[in-house]
Amino acid sequence: MTSFDVPTLRSGLASAGYLADDALTTALLLAVRMGQPILLEGEPGVGKTEAARALASTLDTVLIRLQCYEGLSSAEALYEWNYPRQLLAIRLAESRGEPLGDNDLFTDAYLLARPVLAAVTHPGPRPAVLLIDEVDRADDEFEAFLLELLADHAVTIPELGTRRAVVPPVVVLTSNRTRDLHDALKRRCLYHWIAHPPADRVAEIIRRRVPASAGWLASRVAVAVDRLRAVDLMKPPGVAEAISWATALHVLDVSTMDETAVEATLGAVLKYPEDAETVRAMGLATLVDADA
Repeated sequence: MTSFDVPTLRSGLASAGYLADDALTTALLLAVRMGQPILLEGEPGVGKTEAARALASTLDTVLIRLQCYEGLSSAEALYEWNYPRQLLAIRLAESRGEPLGDNDLFTDAYLLARPVLAAVTHPGPRPAVLLIDEVDRADDEFEAFLLELLADHAVTIPELGTRRAVVPPVVVLTSNRTRDLHDALKRRCLYHWIAHPPADRVAEIIRRRVPASAGWLASRVAVAVDRLRAVDLMKPPGVAEAISWATALHVLDVSTMDETAVEATLGAVLKYPEDAETVRAMGLATLVDADA
């Protein structure tokens, strides 16, 4: 991976279906070359998760994903013990009259690795890409748990001690910025904000993700999404919604993007009834008028 440079990585990401600008490509390259975690922030739907997927594909390595949520504990992210197998071992030992202590039960043989431990113990030769998705949904305690991993590429299992990565993972954290993350976590990470791309890039992304769609459809959807983002909506559409909208229009085999087609597929791009009513009130023609 030391041979990677910005053009090579950008080409690899594109081959994986992800169009990244030089700034994002450089940030990802630094995360790989420096062995430092990277925090990707941006509005929902701009492609933060897909960036990690494309990076893993480009590096030809495994992607290990940890989806964060409120109440996520360190144990759920790190490991659990195979209690049924431990119970079976206890009963087998009892039937044989053999003593069985904690040191016999709490070993690697009974350890079930969850995403974080799986990434740390990944044997290589290439490092795993560990995606810690939507870390802003987790709580302060989970952030504190991540600090050891981010600083030392290590985790601690109380019964077994500290495990250090032989092949440190490439750690990608994403956040929708629903809350501020602590400075201690940010200090350990490189940082990049992924902005919503311009309409021409959205059109190119749609062509790559929905290759069966007509060329004109990708352009019209991209322009319409760009216009929707200028409206005061509860949930402005992102790239993900643009892809979904183009897919819906393609599935319906529309020959022109008119008001009827937009009305039929509005649920693919707008996720709140209030937003749909706002757009209807301003007139669907504003989305499809080429001269608007």
